[in-house]
Amino acid sequence: MAKSWALAMHGGAGPLRPRDHAAAETHMASLLREGETLLARGEAALDVVQKLTVALEECGHHIAGRGSSPNAIGQWELDAAIMDGRTRNAGAVASLRGFKSPVTAARLIMDETPHVLIVGKGAAMIARRHKLERVHSPKKYYTPAVTIPVKKGELAHGTVGVIALDTEGRLAAATSTGGLLGKTPGRVGDTPIIGAGIWADERVAVCCTGQGEYFLRTNAAADVSSRVRYGKQDLRSAANGSLEDLNLLGGDGGLIAMDVLGHVEMPFNAETMKRGVVTSAGRFEVATMR
Repeated sequence: MAKSWALAMHGGAGPLRPRDHAAAETHMASLLREGETLLARGEAALDVVQKLTVALEECGHHIAGRGSSPNAIGQWELDAAIMDGRTRNAGAVASLRGFKSPVTAARLIMDETPHVLIVGKGAAMIARRHKLERVHSPKKYYTPAVTIPVKKGELAHGTVGVIALDTEGRLAAATSTGGLLGKTPGRVGDTPIIGAGIWADERVAVCCTGQGEYFLRTNAAADVSSRVRYGKQDLRSAANGSLEDLNLLGGDGGLIAMDVLGHVEMPFNAETMKRGVVTSAGRFEVATMR
């Protein structure tokens, strides 16, 4: 009997934008099918989430990687994180400038250093040492997915995230972002903060997207696991409960969550969330709207 596996990803939650999401959804569907092949043949969840997050960074459809927007002084500062649920090893970078794949840098932090989070010049130093692909001309390389807010005062944001369960029962998560549109230089949201924007352990894997300051204040990603562990909640109740805590503070966004049985939940309270899921049980879904 074949062992079960599952895969889910998101391309960010936020307000309804006057744009066609067909290209982003088609790309996400192709990545889900690629991930399906990898997981079905026994690839490790950790490697799969990294590979697919790199592809989401490269595509330019989302506010991450190539699709990121500059900060208030015209610089691109990117954040990313990755976490292995089996060991709870994690790596993260913040305010990384000049490199194409922040999630690859985050994996280096996890694998090649004794640290979890390295920022700014320190993260760039490690990326250079390991010869990660550079961005030599930012204004030519980046093609911002969002250039203006939908409405006045909007915290225009975006993130990509991937979670997976492999055939050995291991969970993993990876996430990457360009952060808020026009953000203050040095601003760091929830994406690279373990427990806030990302979490993976032996029970669940979670990636969050939305107004990062609120996810930081609620420790949203790890809260899902805590609700399962201590509250004895099922995954749906845990994911919805964590998001409701954020909603009570006035924040918006969403999350993708998966448990070790391969159940997947993708709640959001924003107007849209680009999202997709495929499982060995036959579930396949890609959507942006509710």
